[in-house]
Amino acid sequence: MNAATTPHSDTVRSRLLEAAKISFLADDYHNVSTRRIAEQAGANVSMIHYYFGSKEGLYEEMIRETLHPLLEVLDGRLLSSVEGFAEYLRLYYQTMQRTPEFPKLILKILALNRGPGRRFVRQLLARGRARGAERLEDLKNAGQAAPDLDPDVVRMAFVSLAMTPMLLKSIFEEQMERAMDAEFLDQLASFNGRLMAAGLSAMLHPASGAEP
Repeated sequence: MNAATTPHSDTVRSRLLEAAKISFLADDYHNVSTRRIAEQAGANVSMIHYYFGSKEGLYEEMIRETLHPLLEVLDGRLLSSVEGFAEYLRLYYQTMQRTPEFPKLILKILALNRGPGRRFVRQLLARGRARGAERLEDLKNAGQAAPDLDPDVVRMAFVSLAMTPMLLKSIFEEQMERAMDAEFLDQLASFNGRLMAAGLSAMLHPASGAEP
């Protein structure tokens, strides 16, 4: 068993990832040093280079680890039926609830013309776009979505339902004077999932008198 697979080394790696997440969410990338992350993780700075190659490598792996549950589902069959929309949104809200600043970090990365993580995040988004198009094709083949639906339009609607509540969470909570807690987000996932399913169904059977 090599050093990278021992329980002790896995713990060090996990601590580094957790420390990186805390540091990068709290401060700008360029203000966070590898020494600071290592100290917070209780590890030697050389371990960052050992596991991740560089500070940017650690940054990208932190993003990958956070998004892993969502990407893993995209590679599966959950979204091959309309019933899966609510479950995916529920998973997304739960993931972001654990790291509420993460959606803002992704938005910040994409808003920059260049910088650490941008290429990597764009690759993840491209992967999500391709997988989303495949899942929509499954729905079309199953007769659950109109054959002429544009996958980018469906993806944009779905992403809006997922990201907006978490990006504006603090503002919504202030206006509503209530917390968007686990129970609230569970109800929101169920509603938005049904909303997506109803929208796809409506496109299959346009209302009488509506344009085809």
